[in-house]
Order: sequence, then C-alpha cells, then structure tokens
Amino acid sequence: MIITISSRHMDVTPPLKEHAQLKANKLLKYYDRIQEIEVIFDADKDRLRVEVIVNAEHKNMFIAHHDSADAYAAIDECVHKLERQLSDHKKKFRNRKHPEAVNRP
Repeated sequence: MIITISSRHMDVTPPLKEHAQLKANKLLKYYDRIQEIEVIFDADKDRLRVEVIVNAEHKNMFIAHHDSADAYAAIDECVHKLERQLSDHKKKFRNRKHPEAVNRP
C-alpha cells in the first residue's frame, strides 16, 4: 500500500506527516483491498482543508474532506468519514449474494 502526503500553499511538519500516516494505516482494518491512500493538505487564508482519497481494487474510490483550523482534527474527521464509507462498502459487497439474510429479524 502506498501512502502519499502532499500539500498546497503550506509545508507539512514531520509530526503532522507522521500523524497522517498513522491514521491512514488504520483504514486497512476496515477494507483490506486498499491500494493507495493520498492525503492532501490545502491551506487558505483562514482555513485548512484536508482531503483523503483512497483507491481500492476494482476501481473503487473513496473520498473524504474536512475544513478546520486544526490539521490534526481535520485528519481525524476525514478518517472517521472514510471508516464509515469503507465499512458500508464492505457490508454491501458481502451481503449482495445473500440479501434475504439482511431482512431476517
């Protein structure tokens, strides 16, 4: 798996880069077919936008972004959004062969 961290209009500090890599590695436990994760930091005048793009097998792409003043909080929120997307996708993929099992009480 490849983790790419890039930035626009700012420099990424080593602790911020390490935090982003640590959080990106946690996404593997939700979906094991991830091939690449890209974290993009975009600083504007008064806000910071963090965007995380996950590429998985079979051309599956999951995207999350969050605007915040704190980069660490924005990374955490993006990872939270991606955890939900990946787990929902995995459930959908697993239950497609047995849809009647989902409707049982």
